[in-house]
Amino acid sequence: MKLVSIIVPCYNEEARIGSLLEAIAGQTYPSEDMEVVLADGMSTDRTREVVEAFSLTHPGLPLRVIPNPKRSIPSAVNAAVAAAQGRIIVRLDGHSQPYPDYVARCVAGVESGAGENVGGAWEIRPGADGWIAASIAAAAAHPLGVGDALYRHATRAGYVDTVPFGAFRRDLFEQVGGFDETLLTNEDYEFNARIRQGGGRIWLDPQIRSVYHARESLVALARQYWRYGFWKYRMLRRFPATVRWRQALPPLFVLALLLGMIFAWLPVARWLLVFSVVAYASILLFAGFLGALKRRQAFLIAGLPLAIACMHLSWGSGFLWSMIAGNRPPA
Repeated sequence: MKLVSIIVPCYNEEARIGSLLEAIAGQTYPSEDMEVVLADGMSTDRTREVVEAFSLTHPGLPLRVIPNPKRSIPSAVNAAVAAAQGRIIVRLDGHSQPYPDYVARCVAGVESGAGENVGGAWEIRPGADGWIAASIAAAAAHPLGVGDALYRHATRAGYVDTVPFGAFRRDLFEQVGGFDETLLTNEDYEFNARIRQGGGRIWLDPQIRSVYHARESLVALARQYWRYGFWKYRMLRRFPATVRWRQALPPLFVLALLLGMIFAWLPVARWLLVFSVVAYASILLFAGFLGALKRRQAFLIAGLPLAIACMHLSWGSGFLWSMIAGNRPPA
């Protein structure tokens, strides 16, 4: 067995970090051939105490916590890989909970040469109780909400543009150059774009599964997707060849709404605005109705459209603001 380093960026994860560590300890891959490196962004809650308590009760699993004073995910990944000793790196997230065979399947995928970076699918669950959180989780796995982000809803293995987290050989990380610390979101996609640019492949295997907890409220969802949109534009400026037509739709829709409201005094603009809103709402309501039937959850008739609209409008607004703001940091 080769030593595998599991790296985890974390910040204020006292509510989730314990379940993540228990899931790592329960892996089918031998504990003596794993190490865990947590890059902590100077947490202000009880994250460190939870980790220390876990370490005391699981002495057979090597576990280290290193500081991440820059408090960003890219800097956390880079610092953790620099401190890691394994030849294969498996990245996880403080919000995730891998299935028992997660590490074994990742290692098998890397060693078989399936791809230079190997990842799996998310099983998305609500981040809290209540119908809003459940609707957000459903939207986060719906093709209308996330498009071709196949790791959220794929059922077949294949080559893709990106995977969440990922597993790769350490020498690949050093060859590609690590994560770009100036890109605070979309860092996975940018890293994978450089792998593909160098002739590498990204392999998605839906049998590699982890649980991911979605945002708990529409406000938290809006903030998340605004950041996604903002940093997506920054990433696309560096890799314009990676742009997909679907990525233009949210900012174009938001722009059309803004222009429609500005020029609403013109009859043509007013009718186009009404038509766009009605058509969009009808599509979302139809998706909500189908989702409610499929999942047998009546609240999705309203909840799914609300969550998907929140994702689209926030992502599109963040993207447009990034275009306007130039090199200024996000608000």
